[in-house]
Amino acid sequence: MARKYSLPVQTLEHDMQLAPGLHRLGSPTEDTVNSYLVVEGGEVTLIDAGLPGHRRLLLAELDALGLPLAAVRGLLLTHGDSDHIGFAKWLWGETGVPAQVHADDVPRARLEVKKPMSGWGPMKVGAVAGFMWYSARRGGLRIPPVGEVTPYAGADALDLPGRPRVIHVPGHTPGSVAIHVPQVDAVFLGDTMTTRNVLTGAQGPRPAPFTLEPEQALSSLERLAGVDATWVLPGHGPAYDGGVPEAVRLIREA
Repeated sequence: MARKYSLPVQTLEHDMQLAPGLHRLGSPTEDTVNSYLVVEGGEVTLIDAGLPGHRRLLLAELDALGLPLAAVRGLLLTHGDSDHIGFAKWLWGETGVPAQVHADDVPRARLEVKKPMSGWGPMKVGAVAGFMWYSARRGGLRIPPVGEVTPYAGADALDLPGRPRVIHVPGHTPGSVAIHVPQVDAVFLGDTMTTRNVLTGAQGPRPAPFTLEPEQALSSLERLAGVDATWVLPGHGPAYDGGVPEAVRLIREA
């Protein structure tokens, strides 16, 4: 039977290694808003930029790895929502590394498009209040647009650490993508999946709230049929290591 969750290999506050070359920013309990690092040969591909205050987590994780900020070669966004672009402008200003995002979400990452008040689904007061408090304390009320943004080009593997491959999975937003990195046996799904619903606290792989086109999001899961990865990593909630087929099955059931 596939495992649903596992503890990180390292449980120190700023050494969040999930597997060799695969890290999550934060601590064992700080998985409300996730960003991930793929490390190869002393260089880093960063997946999502969380909230503005998460830049301190990035610096702490790099320090734990003995790497400078200049080791970050690329920032890949799973989509352009505000809680995924938080420190992108700061990173660009410090390193010149632009954010890469699907062309359909470029206006969203620039904050030219605001998400409509739809697709929220059920809510519980405690979970919503906790998410809002967490976000506010980490700069979520004043998120800047990305500095420089570059649309993904083609379906070939990107020339970045881990050789990530981008798969368009629209639904949560028009430009939502999955990012498959075979070298670390992982696929990053952003808000195509959640393992802890920020509005209800419900656990396990399931569709994320705030999804603009829920039916399209479910249909887009078919594009992951050929992806072989143990780690299925969401934008919100704990890491899931039961593999892609089981994660997709649980999302559809939920």
